[in-house]
Amino acid sequence: MLDINLIRNEGAKVKALLAKKGWDFNPNIILSLDEKRRKLRVEVEETKAKLNKLSASVPVVKKAGGDIQAVFAEVKALKAENEAKENELKKLDEEVFNLLIELPNLPDEDLVAGGKENNKVVYTFGQKPTFDFPIKDHVELCETLGLVDYKRAAKISGSGTWIYTKAGALLEWALLNFFVQEHLRAGYDMILPPHLLNYESGYTAGQFPKFKEDVFWLEGTEPHKFLLPTSETALVNFHRDEILKEEDLPKKYFSYTPCYRSEAGSYRTEERGMIRGYQFNKVEIFQYTRAEDSPKAFESMVKHASGLVEKLGLHFQVSKLAAGDCSHSMARTYDIEVYIPSMGLYKEVSSVSNARDYQARRGMARYRDKETNAIKYLHTLNGSGLATSRLIPAIVEQFQQKDGSVVVPKVLQPFVGLSVLHPDA
Repeated sequence: MLDINLIRNEGAKVKALLAKKGWDFNPNIILSLDEKRRKLRVEVEETKAKLNKLSASVPVVKKAGGDIQAVFAEVKALKAENEAKENELKKLDEEVFNLLIELPNLPDEDLVAGGKENNKVVYTFGQKPTFDFPIKDHVELCETLGLVDYKRAAKISGSGTWIYTKAGALLEWALLNFFVQEHLRAGYDMILPPHLLNYESGYTAGQFPKFKEDVFWLEGTEPHKFLLPTSETALVNFHRDEILKEEDLPKKYFSYTPCYRSEAGSYRTEERGMIRGYQFNKVEIFQYTRAEDSPKAFESMVKHASGLVEKLGLHFQVSKLAAGDCSHSMARTYDIEVYIPSMGLYKEVSSVSNARDYQARRGMARYRDKETNAIKYLHTLNGSGLATSRLIPAIVEQFQQKDGSVVVPKVLQPFVGLSVLHPDA
């Protein structure tokens, strides 16, 4: 959530930054309501002070032989008047709040305006793989190698799903084990969160109310619950409504969960197989920091997530997203994108983002400054570390060989127990 004081003091700047995300924001609408409620709040407080003064005068008036009924009548009238004003104030507070929660996060000032067409590649690792034989796509490779069963997945679940089988299941689990190992080495604490979350969790993450239809809701649950779309949604709520000690920062967490996305159903050619699905596995990294530490934390998270793909030996690129391609809650995002040879395209396997204090304001996640004792909002950062459903297509396609076999990345071989996957394996 944006700080109303920022809109009051720098409305033109807020308008210009939100325009970069494609939002036509008129600060005068919210400021007009805000000014009205501020004036009304002063009136309410002044009336309360007058009521307290009148109530305190009753014994004095009574002792002097005055008309206390007249005082009671005035108190009654003022109470009725103030009750009406308090009801109006409550409605104004709700109006301002509802306008604020709809606004996206401000993009960082160095981001260019526009959508993905304005994203900029800032780093490339390795060279595009070349082949002296006709290549196969990941769907064919996964089927001939016995890694994935698409038909039985469709039978028991439907389109947009898959089943890892035999060496495919080992390869998937190898990736997850490798990521866990690397995150522990980097000083992250492991968390295994629940997969069923409440509305407040989606609200704090900034996904609700705007994107509440993009998740799977469970009927018959009270209160209403949804399946987590990413473990970021759980981790950003871990310190909701808490005040942390500054000396305990930063807090660095990672978690493994399946992710459930209701908007995944696409039948475009480029999203065949495991490129986009309703359920996929992902390891998420997350940090809570002070405001002054979040830029450095962001850079370290990008480097850490990129390092995982480098260690797998995959050709990939890192893109700095334009303001309009950053998600609703994020101020800054870098995407790590692996190359899929059969498509001639790069596909995202990690988005590393800095939400600044946007999510912390919604979830009241704060810390106490050890020098001033002031309560300040935390900054929250998240990144995929990594999503596996596009890594396996990249691995089998980039490391395929003429005989139809696939070389297993060296760092995964101890987990898989194989160095090469053969069609007859």
